Amino acid sequence: MSHVTALPSTLDAFAVAAPGLEMLVASEVAELAQVAAARVEPGEEEPGGVGFRADLGGLYAANLHLRVASKILIRLGSFRATSFRELERYAGRIPWTTVLGASPTIRFRVTSKKSRLYHQDAVAQRLLASVVTAVPDVREAGAEDADVQEIVVRLFRDECTVSADASGELLHRRGYRQQTAKAPLRETLAAAMLRASGWNDEAPLLDPLCGSGTIPIEAAMMARRIPSGLDRRFAFMRWPEFDAARWERLVDQARERIRPAAPAPILGSDRNAGAIAAAAANAERAGVAADVEWRRAAISAIAPPPAPGWIVSNPPYGVRVGERRALRDLYAQLGHVARRCCPGWQMALLTAHAELERQTGLDLSVRFTTDNGGIRVRMVQGGVPSTQ
Repeated sequence: MSHVTALPSTLDAFAVAAPGLEMLVASEVAELAQVAAARVEPGEEEPGGVGFRADLGGLYAANLHLRVASKILIRLGSFRATSFRELERYAGRIPWTTVLGASPTIRFRVTSKKSRLYHQDAVAQRLLASVVTAVPDVREAGAEDADVQEIVVRLFRDECTVSADASGELLHRRGYRQQTAKAPLRETLAAAMLRASGWNDEAPLLDPLCGSGTIPIEAAMMARRIPSGLDRRFAFMRWPEFDAARWERLVDQARERIRPAAPAPILGSDRNAGAIAAAAANAERAGVAADVEWRRAAISAIAPPPAPGWIVSNPPYGVRVGERRALRDLYAQLGHVARRCCPGWQMALLTAHAELERQTGLDLSVRFTTDNGGIRVRMVQGGVPSTQ
């Protein structure tokens, strides 16, 4: 391999967020310096994520601790290119060797909007030629390749930004969710719901439609301060300058902060026995089996703890009109049971239709809007009246 260029002491990083979740990721980035001995300078949120500056420790900490972000990128170069000649000239200045180790495998993900260089495959091929010049043993990844270094290229109004994916697999893949029920919820979206709801991890939490358990499991991990990336590997670990000792120190510090148990009850219930079995198995893999109580029960049979807490749930959306009609009773029952069993609690639901939200009879306000499985959804939240 040719001479390896050193990474700068301060990295220009970007935490990718699902549309609508940028403000939650921004708040997470701002908190990073409190949970890791690393330098992080929060930047501005923008569509698709949050920019920030960090040293290597800050980059490691972002992957280890951020719960709502989808992945972390670092910027390798930015320039204006209106022709392939310009693209090739500036691409030759990009420090490819900072993120490509021995015998690297590479994949380009190119998007182009309102730019003269609109042919995405042609852009990728020109950039690959530049990489081969700097790293002769590089190989373009096939569909089945693992341990691939992804390079994200964004062309917008002829401005080209080239970034390296520091995460690898998407950050929602914590590793525990190997069993799923119908319509599983991504871990990052579950974490977003918990943050946006204002849930205090010292208060009880209940999900009466828990499915495979993602919301209660994420809540238990938050309550115990278990980092979301604790037991997985990341793309930056293959970079030539990966500092294994520094990473281990961050992990050791994170393990020292883990609480021995969740300070308040966390409950998940579902009428489907298979869902409860999947949830219990997922909780075991996440290391929070003792922190969540699972019950096979209908909504009407929930038995929350006495202290006021939070109901956070992802009920069926009713994408088709006929399904929405059938779900009205479910949403009405949610509201009725909450008023009967959980006075003074907060309720947060991920929904797709205002008409179903109204069936709860509760005053619910929108906290964020995003997409889930191609469906436009929003999280709504409100208080359950303390008296009938």
